Amino acid sequence: MSRILLADDDAELCEMLAEYLAAESFTVITAHDGEAALAAAKAGQFDLVILDVMMPRKNGFDVLRELRTWSVTPVLMLTARDEDVDSIVGLELGADDYLGKPCNPRVLAARIRAILRRAESRHKGEEVQLSGDILRVGDVEMHLGSRTVFRLGRPVGMTSTEYAVLEVLLREAGSAVSKSDLSDLALGRKRTRFDRSLDMHVSSIRKKLGPFADGAERIKTVRGIGYQYVAKRG
Repeated sequence: MSRILLADDDAELCEMLAEYLAAESFTVITAHDGEAALAAAKAGQFDLVILDVMMPRKNGFDVLRELRTWSVTPVLMLTARDEDVDSIVGLELGADDYLGKPCNPRVLAARIRAILRRAESRHKGEEVQLSGDILRVGDVEMHLGSRTVFRLGRPVGMTSTEYAVLEVLLREAGSAVSKSDLSDLALGRKRTRFDRSLDMHVSSIRKKLGPFADGAERIKTVRGIGYQYVAKRG
């Protein structure tokens, strides 16, 4: 059973979500403030952390920022439904996904399973030697066995979600990939009209890989369609 840390200062909501997730075969540990969430994360092994943005003692952003200094455990942020800035900030800080509150427990469970599938795939890949298949596009190499990324021979740290998005783009290098297809293939869910998560993950990948040597973008935004990884540069 996957172990989940659920951090939210709404004790009643925590209890309701914990009961639902337990019925879905998840083991859930709850925390009701940011410092308690960090202490629990350090003390126990969790497969995923769910963080509410607004919590006493430390807010969800502060918890995520500190968590990312020593852990790559997948994180799902719970944000106010009408606050797009919360989801953007969370993704920029390294969250794997976000969900607006109040949330449907069934949707939450589906998001959790999608994130865990990506993380499990990456974890299994770490047991494979680096001599496995290599996906190479220009100065970027993706080692499919170890699920690691290199640019000019130097490792580039990626979250499991960023890796999944980049893999789709590299496999389709030179062609535009629609946001709908990218969401289906990389995030494992249908894209909704106002979902900004893909844009933020692509933005993070751009920052980590940087532009080409001449300053040109390596991942282009194709207006009205989605994104294209440039196949060749001199």
